[in-house]
Amino acid sequence: MAAITERKAKDGSTHYRVQVRLKGYPRQEAVFKRKTDAKKWAAATESAIREGRHFKTAEAKKHTLGELIDRYINDVLPTKPKQAPAQLPQLERWKDEIGNYALADITPALIVEVRDKLSSETTPRGNQRSPATVVRYMAALSHAFTIAVNEWQWLEDSPMRKVKKPKESPGRVRFLDDDERAKLLQACKESSNECLYMCVILALSTGMRQGEQMPLKWSDVNLKDRYIVLHETKNGERRRVPLSGHALELLQEHAKVRRLDTPLLFPGTKHPDKPIDLRKPFHNALKAAGITDFHWHDLRHCTASYLAMNGASMAEIAEILGHKTLAMVKRYAHLSDGHVSSVVESMNAKIFGGV
Repeated sequence: MAAITERKAKDGSTHYRVQVRLKGYPRQEAVFKRKTDAKKWAAATESAIREGRHFKTAEAKKHTLGELIDRYINDVLPTKPKQAPAQLPQLERWKDEIGNYALADITPALIVEVRDKLSSETTPRGNQRSPATVVRYMAALSHAFTIAVNEWQWLEDSPMRKVKKPKESPGRVRFLDDDERAKLLQACKESSNECLYMCVILALSTGMRQGEQMPLKWSDVNLKDRYIVLHETKNGERRRVPLSGHALELLQEHAKVRRLDTPLLFPGTKHPDKPIDLRKPFHNALKAAGITDFHWHDLRHCTASYLAMNGASMAEIAEILGHKTLAMVKRYAHLSDGHVSSVVESMNAKIFGGV
């Protein structure tokens, strides 16, 4: 129940002290100049306490966004070792911009101001920051808010829920046509780096990411049963990668001359305890082949594109590449149009062939 007490100050002014006491909850107090305001506050506070809203609001007034980010960096970010290097500077940027605000004062409009500022800035390379990068900044902050709401009880709801994300581009699809592929593979064969050709063939054959392929160990490879096991992938799940064709033949030959001073499949020449660095040899091969606008990651796009053009379904491509959803592989859908047409044609022939 609420108790309102009228008090007189030395200067003759009147104020009203309100005390709200509900069994099982700490006492809440406030002072007002008008009795009407005191009654409104008492009724609102009692209602908020009964509905479980009051103390969350109180916590939001006690903590700043900077404190939230600091706690998230210390307690949560260490459990995300793969995302931590990228998310740490992103979270620090949010802290620099609006970290001094109390959580209760963090509004969607305030977040939108920072979002738009991030979108309008140029990167150190002189390019305008992409919508995809801004989305990653927002995702880092959004997860911090989610933890504060669900686990720390610092907020009743996340202000990010009402902030619209910038629209991302559909994704880059750059793959090698038959002529380009032949030229690149020939250049890789002629490279002074003996591993380049094999690594490019393996990337094209399996669709593995560079970060998945280069740290491979011999213990991850089963040449007898023709597969590789990826223990650490981008989505955090183990993935089995089938081996076949030329890639399998090259690995079988590679196994005959494997180094005994390292468990790595592709060790560095000078530092066998670290994976080989193929950036310069690959760049030189691209230059020798006359191929522009192409990166190592585009080898993965090649795999997906070739699969689509050879009739693989979107679900099959997603499974091979290690995507949890079909969203990332929809960019290759147009490449399987011919296959889709043949499927429709086959269905019509079976149904209406005798008509």
